[in-house]
Amino acid sequence: MAERGITSEVVGFAPEERDPTLSTRAARLKWVIVVNEGLPAGRAVNAAVCAAATTSSAVTGLLGEDAVDADGCAHPGLPWAGCSILVADAATLRAVRSRAAAADGCFVADMPSAAQHTRVYADYLHTVKESRAEDLDYYAVSIVGPRNRVDKIVGRLPLMP
Repeated sequence: MAERGITSEVVGFAPEERDPTLSTRAARLKWVIVVNEGLPAGRAVNAAVCAAATTSSAVTGLLGEDAVDADGCAHPGLPWAGCSILVADAATLRAVRSRAAAADGCFVADMPSAAQHTRVYADYLHTVKESRAEDLDYYAVSIVGPRNRVDKIVGRLPLMP
């Protein structure tokens, strides 16, 4: 199965699918972020947040409406369908990314290790451009897709402790 990489295929929820009264397990799409288990906590959180930022802006209908507290203060909407943070070793993470990128109907955002080893975004872009896909190491991979497909891709990876 050839890896597709970035696709123009739109992955997301239609307005009529968004139902905040249902369990997250009832959502048609599932969102997981798999993080390299060998990272120190700060780098792992940074990698997951960066992958989540890309995902939340690219996947339609992922974020719920703002919550308003009793004092009238708004709290920006969160992912109404949930997001599980899983861990895997570096080789498994690379394989998960490859399977997800090749799967129909899945959105994939990744954070190559180069992102945390450069301080200038243009340097990051240059480093990735000079690297072959199979040589990239990943610190996090975010996947949104049909629940059964995502479950097959991530298997029984454990939740981040």
